[in-house]
Amino acid sequence: MALTEKIEAIYQEVVKRNPGEAEFHQAVKEVLDSLGPVLVKYPEFTEAKIIRRVCEPERQLIFRVPWQDDNGEVHINRGCRVQFNSALGPYKGGLRFHPSVYLGIIKFLGFEQIFKNSLTGLPMGGAKGGSDFDPKGKSDNEVMRFCQSFMTELWRIIGEHTDVPAGDIGVGGREIGYLFGQYKRLTNKFEAGVITGKGLIYGGAQVRTEATGYGCTYFVNEMLASRGDGFKGKKVVVSGSGNVAIYTHEKVTQLGGKVIAMSDSNGVIFDKTGVNLETIKLLKEVQRRRIKDYCEYHKNAQYTPNGNIWDIPCDVAFPSATENEITGKDAKKLVKNGCIAVGEGANMPTTPEGVHVFLNAGILYGPGKAANAGGVATSGLEMQQNAGREAWGFEETDIKLQQIMRNVYLQCSEAAEEFGSPGNLVIGANIAGFIKVARAMIAQGLV
Repeated sequence: MALTEKIEAIYQEVVKRNPGEAEFHQAVKEVLDSLGPVLVKYPEFTEAKIIRRVCEPERQLIFRVPWQDDNGEVHINRGCRVQFNSALGPYKGGLRFHPSVYLGIIKFLGFEQIFKNSLTGLPMGGAKGGSDFDPKGKSDNEVMRFCQSFMTELWRIIGEHTDVPAGDIGVGGREIGYLFGQYKRLTNKFEAGVITGKGLIYGGAQVRTEATGYGCTYFVNEMLASRGDGFKGKKVVVSGSGNVAIYTHEKVTQLGGKVIAMSDSNGVIFDKTGVNLETIKLLKEVQRRRIKDYCEYHKNAQYTPNGNIWDIPCDVAFPSATENEITGKDAKKLVKNGCIAVGEGANMPTTPEGVHVFLNAGILYGPGKAANAGGVATSGLEMQQNAGREAWGFEETDIKLQQIMRNVYLQCSEAAEEFGSPGNLVIGANIAGFIKVARAMIAQGLV
């Protein structure tokens, strides 16, 4: 059987074993499509069945989460944690609270996390978890009761040397605090390293809030620098208006770019003078309002309900909201309108068709498992500080983050070059991340 046929057979096994999990299938196929040259150079990976092993989670936990709202009504949600691979270190990956969450989403995210964490160079395995609970519109007390119920089940399988969760969509500082408090209550331990994204006053790290957005911007800056360019004078669009989008905006502005559009699940704002970051922070971080209210503060801005942010001409695009938000049609529009670089702040935000368009057009394209690795990298730095009972300053941590993102870019670029696809950071990220994990798995035997 030819090599490509063998890889296709493995993919079909994954699809058969995990029916109905389209996002997971997509993530697996995207990685497997890159690995042909690796298996030629390292036949021992095939003999040890590394690909089959890495596609099967080490452990999956699904559990019931009962909680009570402020009116005394009982609700039942489903929670899960997928501990995918621990070859490089304790399982590490966020928790997502969103109505769209089901096992296939968590497996796709956990699978991506294996290689993302590998690229950071820090000792972290890959995992992901979450629930179909929606924090939107809930009171603080309702969110607290849910988080306490969620942790009452989760605490059994996590720990600073075992599995270290963090935040993701729907899980910010408030939720992390409630989760950590319940873990402490159940275990009678102040085990700071058990969860990351904590508040600064109880073991959190500087730059963690900003890390994914900052890191993605640093990665795109490295891509631009490879062509003798930078952000100065660039028009930028950033989808979303949550944590990743806000701090992408902040760093882009610091580097000389101008963010002209942002969005949320209801619509898009366009401000040709530059989206005012302080207004976005006020609306989203303080008042928890929708982005349409931006126009109350800036009358010249335009709001388009259910608009498509990718229709707005730009130099650089940062998809920073959710998976598969850029279709093939959107990608063609971006290229036609002069976009020269795309940095994925979200996980797998571009469909396979969209990725194909970007790569064929020769634009700079930073895939999520590399470009948005800054968040988990800074979580790793938070783990280091917790282990050493240390607290680093903002500047010191930011410098470490910049260096990590530079190294991630270089690993991807060098792997793409070595395996015959120069400039293709999708292939480079997949290969560089996979080889490190594969070597560790072989070294540790059949486990």
